[in-house]
Amino acid sequence: MHYHEPVLLKECIDGLNINPEGIYVDVTYGGGGHSKEILKHLTTGRLYAFDQDEEALKNRLADERLVLIKQNFRYLKNFLKLYNALPVDGLLADLGVSSHQFDQAERGFSTRFNAKLDMRMDRNTKHTAADILNTYSEEELKRVFKLYGELDNAGKLAYTISHVRKESVIVTVDDLKNAIGGCVKRGRENQYYAQVFQALRIEVNRELEALEELLIQSIEVLKPGGRLVVISYHSLEDRLVKNVMRSGKIDGELEKDFYGNPLTPFKVITRKPIVPSDAEIERNSRARSAKLRIAEKVTSLNFL
Repeated sequence: MHYHEPVLLKECIDGLNINPEGIYVDVTYGGGGHSKEILKHLTTGRLYAFDQDEEALKNRLADERLVLIKQNFRYLKNFLKLYNALPVDGLLADLGVSSHQFDQAERGFSTRFNAKLDMRMDRNTKHTAADILNTYSEEELKRVFKLYGELDNAGKLAYTISHVRKESVIVTVDDLKNAIGGCVKRGRENQYYAQVFQALRIEVNRELEALEELLIQSIEVLKPGGRLVVISYHSLEDRLVKNVMRSGKIDGELEKDFYGNPLTPFKVITRKPIVPSDAEIERNSRARSAKLRIAEKVTSLNFL
């Protein structure tokens, strides 16, 4: 698909363990690649898909079994309740930015183009990456770059930006690169800029907050035996997914009953994350950093 080639497609479908008559959710519809494959495995079942990007709605599949909802997946439970679609048999999330979004220069997600620093997944929201760079305090910038970009010199980076913007507003990708060039280690330019952009994108879209809400809600919306299938692309996402699948909690702290038995809503199917084959990475470079984790909602409710 030109819009976005679905990553780990077969592995995701296998992980969902699809019941042809079941109810499934694809919370990151994008180009519809995963959704299209899910629908192939349904007979009388239904699929509810979410995407906050207006562009994704243009990829709506003509299938009466599909309901496409233009919303952030943090509102998962509310909309499934609205459509009387609870509980569900499986939930799929392919996190991060789609290839289509990266390739659209005007969206400002990529370091390859000199475009305005936008980075909003939902362009109806107010604040852009440029707004953050020009209005956040030095301490706030340091927090963003350290927490979400995992940059060792986040303090120096924040200091540099806070001083450069006094002379000139930072509006475009080149403005930012020129401003922070002195912070980058030689030979690591691409990796460094990628971490900076990741940090800004996560802050603009409140991505980790939304992911936390999605993961906790998944416990409530999945029926016993239902599957949670999540592809993440960086350690911050993967850590949250791993923690919730292991313990049912964001911090990963595992509670036990009086007899020492773990109190968790999930049975982890993938002890280690599934990663793409060399052949898939060669075909689709975006898959390179993908990690797939799968868990099953336990039948016992003793964790509540």
